[in-house]
Amino acid sequence: MSLDWLRVLRDVITSSLKDSGLPFPMDKSICSRWREGLEFDRDSGTIFYTSCLYQMAPVIERAVMELERFGVTKGGALARLASVGVKFLGKAMLRPSDEELVRANGIVKNVYGMLKAMGVRFGVLDEEPYSGALLYELGFVGEFVEYAREVYRVFRDNNVREVITIDPHTQYTLERLYPRYIPEFNIKVRSYLDYLNPSRIRVKLDEFTMHDSCLYARYLNKYETIRDLVKGKSNVKEDPVLTGKDTSHCCGGPIESTYPSVAKAVSINRVKELARLSSNIVAQCPICYVNLRRGAEEGSVSIRLFDLAEVIEVV
Repeated sequence: MSLDWLRVLRDVITSSLKDSGLPFPMDKSICSRWREGLEFDRDSGTIFYTSCLYQMAPVIERAVMELERFGVTKGGALARLASVGVKFLGKAMLRPSDEELVRANGIVKNVYGMLKAMGVRFGVLDEEPYSGALLYELGFVGEFVEYAREVYRVFRDNNVREVITIDPHTQYTLERLYPRYIPEFNIKVRSYLDYLNPSRIRVKLDEFTMHDSCLYARYLNKYETIRDLVKGKSNVKEDPVLTGKDTSHCCGGPIESTYPSVAKAVSINRVKELARLSSNIVAQCPICYVNLRRGAEEGSVSIRLFDLAEVIEVV
């Protein structure tokens, strides 16, 4: 990895955030299409906040692949060319496929439906900003703090008192990082998982194994929360090491932007581990999903991959 590589990522992300509120150049309208035909409680003080991560996850993967294709990891002139290429080709190049977008919107709608079935009242922001998680995860802390303050201003100006998140990266960013860097941040942040009553959950798969999000399991205390939702409703294949709270392996996603070859090896290894337990693998995070999918493809491992919100429902 070269410093040029990191500079390109920083420049592309910060420039795009200023232009559209998203970390890569793309059509922002894809973030809100899932809302069409749905009802919201505009004055509840609680918002359903997607951070567009389910729609963006395949785009982030594709952006890294495009930058790498330009030779950005080698640095120098090719790195600068990659920056220009991504900025100007942006919306034409960085777009989820129709299939990916339909799936992402379906997952978000599933979460919406489960919350509604639980009687939760919430609205949405007309223009929803990205959380800024990627800036922090890449080590651009100064840029993250500056951007996070802007997001907080949007929340405050819209009288937001509580935020419901649907992915671990957004939950960790708002719950743990915003209060650390913005002392006045006083908005309650909860995961959709916290609203679900296990007694009302039906699991659609007869058998599967779980790939836990490192953030959910180790830093946000969601390991048992998720297990309680599916316990006794499906044959969940577990292993004390491979799926343990403190011992299960990462999907490789956090280093995909900086060490893509290492990330690929990690994802292949993780898929092979999980496939020993079941051919049905349930992820809890859109970043994990795209990396496990890539690991299965690159490692020629035959699996069926799902998101948790695709395999549970409220009854």
